[in-house]
Amino acid sequence: MSGVKPVVALIGRPNVGKSTIFNRLVGRRQAIVHDRPGVTRDRHYGDAEVRGRSYILIDTGGFEPHGDDDMQQGIAQQVEVALAEADVTICVLDARTPPTSADSEELALLRRSDKPVIYLGNKADSERLEVEGNELYRLGVDKIFFVSALHGRGMPAVEQALVEAFGEPPDEDDDDADEAERDEIRVAVVGRPNAGKSSLINRLLGEERLMVDSRPGTTRDAIDTQIVKDGRKYLFVDTAGLRRKASVSRGRDAVEAMSVMVAVKAIARSEIVVVLCDAERGVAEQDAKILGLAMDRGRGVVIALNKIDLLDRDEKKKAESQARDVLSFVSWASVTRLSAKTGRGVMGLLDSIDRVRRSFDRRVSTGQLNRFFDTVLVAKPPPIHRGRAPRFYYVTQARNRPPTFMIVTSHPKNLHFSYQRYVANAIRKEFDFEGVPIRVHYRRKDRRERKGKRR
Repeated sequence: MSGVKPVVALIGRPNVGKSTIFNRLVGRRQAIVHDRPGVTRDRHYGDAEVRGRSYILIDTGGFEPHGDDDMQQGIAQQVEVALAEADVTICVLDARTPPTSADSEELALLRRSDKPVIYLGNKADSERLEVEGNELYRLGVDKIFFVSALHGRGMPAVEQALVEAFGEPPDEDDDDADEAERDEIRVAVVGRPNAGKSSLINRLLGEERLMVDSRPGTTRDAIDTQIVKDGRKYLFVDTAGLRRKASVSRGRDAVEAMSVMVAVKAIARSEIVVVLCDAERGVAEQDAKILGLAMDRGRGVVIALNKIDLLDRDEKKKAESQARDVLSFVSWASVTRLSAKTGRGVMGLLDSIDRVRRSFDRRVSTGQLNRFFDTVLVAKPPPIHRGRAPRFYYVTQARNRPPTFMIVTSHPKNLHFSYQRYVANAIRKEFDFEGVPIRVHYRRKDRRERKGKRR
């Protein structure tokens, strides 16, 4: 697995342009944004890249230190959470507005952090506005980058500042280096607060049939735990140290904000993600959000319904049915039921992780794929577009981890998404890709491939 991506937090007062800067840095088309409609206090997460360095960008809500209502208090707590866990902070100020007391308090909060801070004076759409924005230096900041996020003015300098703040990239052996450790399965257990994550890890640690070894992790205050069962090694990526920080924060919003932050970091370090859900409370929207993060990043997924010891037989069936309804967008995910408290089903979770790992690593030969693809085309030919039926030439697996396929066809743009979904589902079913997202790309054949067309 590649190294952990740095986390960058955007903070600032309401309406200073944080969301515009977020979209400028992430790129509107590439943005992976997770939010709840109509709730502005939620943070947005996106994958971004600058000068070849990948990072995770977080857009927080508008910071108002003396807000009286619950929403403003929740935002203030989330900003503190973001500052605690971000590697770099971007503080956004309004270049067209004189410094305010809220700006001063915001900067006082930042100065208590030992993390790098990049200060932006946004909305400096012209040189005149940039000159007027110099009044922001009254806040005691050494360097302010004056930008117009809307028009892109000044953003290259911000990108360079980010690269410098990240420092030298960690030594990465990339995926090839992992070949020597492929027998070790990196697992992240993530989920909402009080879903039972700590209890599950403790239950695994207490199993007499397992060998346990703790070692320092690569994230701050983390201890990764290696468990060996029947010769199979599992490295559980630790999130307990980060979760403990959430427990000292006040307010439910801060705790839930931390749980998503922890999930982002843990998913980045893992290959299999166990999303632990509270079967008694039911699967919630935040569970779906965390699953979406895992899916977007191409990780194998196991959905574990915990606390089944609190449910009777009918309630267990209802819990699993409700989970599949809410999480229908990952209908391919492996679902298992367990009780971290009693230990029931815990060893079965490791079996599910094994199956998903095999799917994650699976490669299918080009010959097998093409023989099967012939039957797919016969069973359901592609729809005709403007009087022409697309021709398919061959299919091959481009990579695994996650399984990714390339199909060469005459008119890739004419294939309806429903037919593409049919093809992906057919591949998944035939070759038993349980618990992993599979990706199917289509491209037009070039002239060298024109001979030997199939259908």
